[in-house]
Parts: sequence; structure tokens; C-alpha cells
Amino acid sequence: MDLSEDILQYILSGLSTGAIYAVIGLGFAIIYNSTSIINFAQGEFVMLGGMLTLFFHVTLFLSLPFSIFLAVLVATAVGALFERLAISPLKNADPLILVIITIGGSILIRGIAMLLWGKDTYVLPMFSGDEPIVLWGATLMPQNFWIFGITLIIIVANRLFFHHSIIGKAMRACSFNRVASSLVGINVKHTVLFSFAISSALGAAAGIIIAPLTMTSYDVGIMLGLKGFCAAIIGGMSGGIGTVAGGLIVGVLESLGAGLISSGYKDAIAFIILLLILFLRPQGLFVKGDTERV
Repeated sequence: MDLSEDILQYILSGLSTGAIYAVIGLGFAIIYNSTSIINFAQGEFVMLGGMLTLFFHVTLFLSLPFSIFLAVLVATAVGALFERLAISPLKNADPLILVIITIGGSILIRGIAMLLWGKDTYVLPMFSGDEPIVLWGATLMPQNFWIFGITLIIIVANRLFFHHSIIGKAMRACSFNRVASSLVGINVKHTVLFSFAISSALGAAAGIIIAPLTMTSYDVGIMLGLKGFCAAIIGGMSGGIGTVAGGLIVGVLESLGAGLISSGYKDAIAFIILLLILFLRPQGLFVKGDTERV
């Protein structure tokens, strides 16, 4: 491989991981727009997606597609239950208190996962084999194409849901003005519940499609969640194309930094980007004026 092929390899690998960050970032943005809080438990739903799929497929011997379906379903139910038990009872609570509660929820979910599955690292089978595919001199696994395809489907579905469905439009209305929404008959509590459920499902999906490449364990959600948060910040918490672009930027820069400088800086790069955005343009790179909600 010459330098140009190396750089292409880093870029394609970065786009793959960046797509995961984008999906996780969409989950952060959806909850933020509905509740004005940052859900730091989001990364744990990424972990649950991979671990639950592994449990259903390897331990219970269910088919991989059915295991994926059950994993997303259970993770979504856990997210909805978390909102009903931890967020919903605290009416008009300070957002900082709710953020602290999400951190506590993250610790609780991670601790339960450690008790159930231990501290070992597990490998989820690839969806369609492990024969590498050569593309313009760069090598990609078939799972990378699953990541690109599923991410694209999620982005399109996210757009259609929030702009062309009754529930999605109600959630957008609540993100702009919760009082006015309630006055016209929108159940604000239900929209918050839906936001947690959708966010949990997105996190689980991201965890499932990345697990065959990076493996999974009880604590993988911490770093993935923080990088997804970085993508959401870059996108201005809009939940739109800005968050997707933010995830891709983080993924590509992270991959280039690890390949051209040192793999030891791989995780640090995302947080350097986050700090720079917060200092120089806290409203996000792709926002003009007010943030465009979901």
C-alpha cells in the first residue's frame, strides 16, 4: 500500500465508525429536543444492543435476525421503563438533576450487565461472512457495508418519521414549545416517552451493527456514547443532517489521527474536537441562529 491507499483505508474505516457515532448522536439529539437534558445513559443502550443479541443468538440459540429483533425490542423497553421510573416522576425538575439521574442510570445498567455477562469481551458473528472486500486498494469487511446501509436507512426513516407522521410532528412541536403543544391537545408526557424509546432503539441498533467489528462487553457503551455525544454537539443537537455530518467528521479524523500519528491518540482526538467546538462554536458547526429541532 502506498500513502494514498493508506489514507483511503483510514477514510473508509473512519466513515464506518463515524456512521455509528452519527446514529448514537441522533439518539442524544432526540431526547435533548424533547426534554432539554443530555441522556448520558445513551451509551449503555448501545452496549445492550450487542450484548442482548449475543445472549439471544449464542446462549438461547435463536436465529441472528430474530435475536437482533428481540435485542432492539428489549433495549427499547428498558429505555421506556427508565423514562417512566426515573424521569417522568420528577415534574419540572432542574435539567441538571435529570442529567445526574441519567448518569446514575448509566452506572446502574452497566453494573447489571457486568453481573449478568461478566467482564469478558464477546464477538458477535458478522451478518454476511468475513471475506474482505478490496475497494480501490482499500480493504473493507462486508460488515462495513451493513453499517453504511443500515445507517442510511435509519437516517431516512428518522427524517420521514419526524416530518411526515403524526407522532413525529407532535414530538417536533413539543421540542419547540411544550406549553403550547399541551394547549392544543398534544400529550407531552407521551412524546417524552416516545423520545426515550426511539433513542434506545437507535442506540441498540448502533451497538448491534458495530459489535461484529469491534466486539462487545459490558463497558463498551461509555466511549461510544461519549463520541456519539461529540457528534451531536458538532451538529448543534439538531438531530438532523448536522449530527450525521458531525459523526462522520469525528470518525474520519479519529481514524486519520490513529493511522498517521499514533493509535494512542485515537480516543483523545474525539474529545479534543469536542472541546474545540465548545470553546469556539458552542452552538455547533452546522447551525445558523436557532437550532433546528429533530
